[in-house]
Formats: sequence, structure tokens, C-alpha cells
Amino acid sequence: MGRPNRLTPASVRAAKSAGRYADGECLFLNVSKTGAKSWVARITRNGKQRDIGLGSVSLVTLAKAREACRDVRAQVKAGLDPIAERKRAAGVPNFRTVAAKLIDENRKSWSNAKHAAQWLSTLETYVFPKLGDRQIDEITPADAKDVLMDIWLEKPETARRVRQRIGAVLDWAHTEGYRPDRVLLPTAGKGLPRQPQGVRHQPALPYSKLPEFMADLRSSDNISRLALEFLILTARRSGEVLGANWAEFDLDNQLWTVPGERIKTEKRKADPKPHTVPLCPSAMALLGRLQKYKTNHSDLLFSGLKRGQPLSDGTLAKLLRVMEAKDEQGRQAVPHGFRSTFRTWVSDATSYPRELAEKALGHALPSHVEAAYDRSDMVNKRRQLMAAYDSFANGTNGVVALAG
Repeated sequence: MGRPNRLTPASVRAAKSAGRYADGECLFLNVSKTGAKSWVARITRNGKQRDIGLGSVSLVTLAKAREACRDVRAQVKAGLDPIAERKRAAGVPNFRTVAAKLIDENRKSWSNAKHAAQWLSTLETYVFPKLGDRQIDEITPADAKDVLMDIWLEKPETARRVRQRIGAVLDWAHTEGYRPDRVLLPTAGKGLPRQPQGVRHQPALPYSKLPEFMADLRSSDNISRLALEFLILTARRSGEVLGANWAEFDLDNQLWTVPGERIKTEKRKADPKPHTVPLCPSAMALLGRLQKYKTNHSDLLFSGLKRGQPLSDGTLAKLLRVMEAKDEQGRQAVPHGFRSTFRTWVSDATSYPRELAEKALGHALPSHVEAAYDRSDMVNKRRQLMAAYDSFANGTNGVVALAG
């Protein structure tokens, strides 16, 4: 007698409830929540379970689905990847084609068109001349090494970015079934000379890109975006911003006093002094926007998901990763880096004195004699400075000078 099957053409037509109905030998009828019906072959390959779609019930009969499932099982027994074999039947593309598909697929998730253009420009300059026309399944770590060799020492940051992008293209090709396995590109660097190690600073957004970044940041409104915007407008550290509570603000005089215990200093002090921050117009407006996020159980400006706890610094870092905020060397910007953005703007684009910028950042003056004589908080002058930075960040003013 033949194998009894759980499914018949009549039972397939009658299946209405969402779920999976087994036919045996790895074949399943899948009914979605919307009532759509399709065939799925569930296989186990290399110890991992995978589902392979075999088509819609409206196009593939039960008999055809069983036949397709048997073909899939035969390929697995022969050590083949059914999905890869399906893609191979349609032809294996070259590196250039796969890169174009990857860029097109990710274009919507990238914050702006420039990132896609940078991706393509990097590949066109350094990769396509050697690998562009090669079939994607033929490329090896040794091929990637040959590409990197020319720029590894001369342009180390660019070389690391090129390696990452080659790896992303090859990984995407693997997930799409064009390659039978992944390529671990870090191994491509083992045969390359050691790159010089310089001083590593916190990755920071170039100040020239700040107005565009702020416009992107303000394109939607949520608590994490408001926290990052407030951090930028006040040039404060993330711990000071995320721990801020409403009692610290003098809204009438547009001042924020950060308690000493929440201020990080280069040298640990038993009793660090509080720091007064003059609030620029955009920072004051932001406090008004924050009113809708106030809760009865917390006085925090930026409450997190846990009751009585602030947002985490990781939340801001994740937001930056999503926004793809990168400096000109391609490194990921971090929240603390915006203090560097502010400091560089003061030096390069204004005539404000160094001492005022250092005071705004809460840095101690390097000269003990200078610090002893300068006991002023320079609040009024710092208010002018922060207002000028606000105008620059809004794209309404570029180069400014200290008013008399």
C-alpha cells in the first residue's frame, strides 16, 4: 500500500485557519493570516533547519508540490544548497551587478543619497577595475587582498572601508544563494603589512555637515532624537544630558545648572563644581517640545523604558548608527564626538577666544595662574557663543565673531 497522506486536494481547498498542515516527507501547506496558501519544503542542511518556498497553491497543484519537494530533498542528500541551485539556474552575476543590487536594496534605509553615492564611488575607484567583471562565486580572500594591497598603507582608513564593503557584497551574495559559503575577509588582511597606528580620537561629525545632520535629526520627533539634539545644542556629555531633570533648569533666565556630581573631570575631584549652561533659542524651544513626554513618576527630561530610569547612552549611539552619521574618514560618529564638532567649529569658523570655548565645554584652563585669575563663568559671553552655534546648526549663519 502507498503512504497515507494527510492532505488531499479537497482538504487543501478546505483549509481556512492560519497555520501549517503537514503532508509528509517535509512538505507543508502554509496558510497565512490573510488566507493565502502556499507550499513549503522544510529541510535540514548542515544541522540547520530551513524552509524553502515551492509556490502558491493557486499555481502549483498538490501533485506538483510533492514532486518539487522530492527534488529539493534529493539536492540536499547530494550535498547541494537548493536555494543556491535555484539561483545558479538563473545565471551567476558578476561582482558589479551584485554590488548594484545591494546598494539599491539598502538605498531606502540609508539616511541620504550621499551614502549610496559614496558606496558606489568607492567600489568604482578601487574594486571594479579588478573584480567588477568577475563572477561573484569565484571571488576569494586572495582576490580581495590584491585589491587592498595598493592602498593598505597609503590610505589605511579607505582600505578598511573598501574591505568592509567588499565583505558586505560577498555576504549579500551568499544570503541570496549566489555563493555557497561566506568569505571571512579579515583573513584577507593577514598577508598585508601592519598599518601604522595613530592616536584614536572619538569619531566626530565634521562641523560643515552639522546643518544637514540637524535637519535630518529633526525630520521626526521622538525622545531619543530630542536627547541627541539637546546634547548637540549644549555641547555637553551624554551622562550629563541623560541624567538631567527639570529641577536643574531656570527657564526664566534660560540657564541649566549641571550638578557637580554628574560632571566628568579629567582629574577626579572630591567636590567638583556645578557647571552653568546658557541655553540657546533652539534648546529652549526643545524644552517646550519635551513637555509632552513628562511623566508623573519621574522628573527626568529623557526617561527610558524602565520606570524612573533615563535613556541609555547606547540608545543615542544606536540612533547615530541608524542615521549613518559618519565623518569624512568613514568612521561612525558617537555622541561624545559632537563636543569635538563644536570645538573645531569655534576654532575654524569663528573668532571667539580659545578660553571661551574651553569654558563652554567645562574644561579646566591649562595654566594654573590663568585659572586662578579667571573665576568668572563668562555666562553672558557663552550665551552669545551658544546662540551663534545654534544659528550655524540651523543653517542660518556660518562665520561669526564675538560681539563687543
